[in-house]
Amino acid sequence: MSEFFVVKTVEDALDLLKSEIQISKQIERISTYNALGRVIARAPLSPSDLPTFVRSTMDGYAVRAADTFGASQSLPAYLNVKHTIHIGTTPNFTLLAGEAAEIHTGAMLPPGADAVVMVERTQKISDCEIEVLSPVAPGENLVQIGEDIQQGQPILLIGHRVRPQDIGGLLAVGITHIDVMMPPKVAILSSGNELVPPDKTPAVAQIRDINAYILAAMFQQIGAKTHVLGIAHDTIESLETMAKSGLDQADMLVMSAGSSVSAHDLTRQVINNLGKPGVLQHGLAVKPGKPTIIACCDGKPVIGLPGNPVSAVLVARWIVLPIIHYLLGERARPIGTIRATLKQNIASTTGRLDAVPVKLIQSEQQVFAEPVLGKSNLIYRLVNADGIITVGLNQSGLKTGEQVEVVLI
Repeated sequence: MSEFFVVKTVEDALDLLKSEIQISKQIERISTYNALGRVIARAPLSPSDLPTFVRSTMDGYAVRAADTFGASQSLPAYLNVKHTIHIGTTPNFTLLAGEAAEIHTGAMLPPGADAVVMVERTQKISDCEIEVLSPVAPGENLVQIGEDIQQGQPILLIGHRVRPQDIGGLLAVGITHIDVMMPPKVAILSSGNELVPPDKTPAVAQIRDINAYILAAMFQQIGAKTHVLGIAHDTIESLETMAKSGLDQADMLVMSAGSSVSAHDLTRQVINNLGKPGVLQHGLAVKPGKPTIIACCDGKPVIGLPGNPVSAVLVARWIVLPIIHYLLGERARPIGTIRATLKQNIASTTGRLDAVPVKLIQSEQQVFAEPVLGKSNLIYRLVNADGIITVGLNQSGLKTGEQVEVVLI
């Protein structure tokens, strides 16, 4: 099978896979209260202006701005205070020239007024008269009708992932239900005679299956539903039966282990039996994770990940997570990164993308990135890491003291 092991870059492999995927756009209507992390399917439009009335942003006095022009500490403007406006009440008067009304933050501006003087810029002479010690311009210290959002304006765009503040914005204009994308279903299949479930005690030469549960948590974190299928034996019958069952009930199948180039590798053969066109690419220009399989079976993506936990997790970040975002129709968004100073040299080979877990160390002056070294089958390389740095395709390594960008995990 070595003839299939011609590597591609992550970007080229993703483009190839996306060209074969058939996206079934499924939409559901849910409560805004429960929309955190969901992806917008139809852009909600604001049913009203916000705010719906002109309101004060300060405690002070509602005034006609022209009555304050030229006011100063030495030559204040004198205004008669005839009213007090409380939050949640509608003024039942019109402010006349030479008058002011005491107003609280968030309260409605009365007719006739066009500005608010902060209380700090006034001096109270009596219960019914104040001095204004500096002028205000029309509109000062006010929020105008529709200044936050206008009626008919899109609130959130299609493909946007809902954040806590978005829920507040929707509820502020009375939108209590929105249309979101249905979560894609990802089936996860482990394989290997050496694997046992995590709740079983391994015999000699056996290990617990952890990949499936790490991957499930990663996929759930970005909005997918997951189904852990269990562990297939190293026979084509077992692997194919479980893989077909998983793909039939899911939108995507992720297989862990069995992707290396060897005589015992059954993954590629099984994938090709699941549907057309089958395997699209075997081999990525990355380390760790080179023997990854990229496939599409009857419009559904199928990914064969390496069995080593570090390799599986890193390739899942590069390949599976972007495909889940793609199935959700999610708009591209920035990832969390931080700049840090590399604490030791990292060797690499040109022509491949190297990923290295790092631990962040905060000093008084700067942040350092210390590589967490080890083999790709050591899960605690990731447990002990705060982020990942990459050595680019055309780089032969990184040197101590270099500034690197760390993708936070």
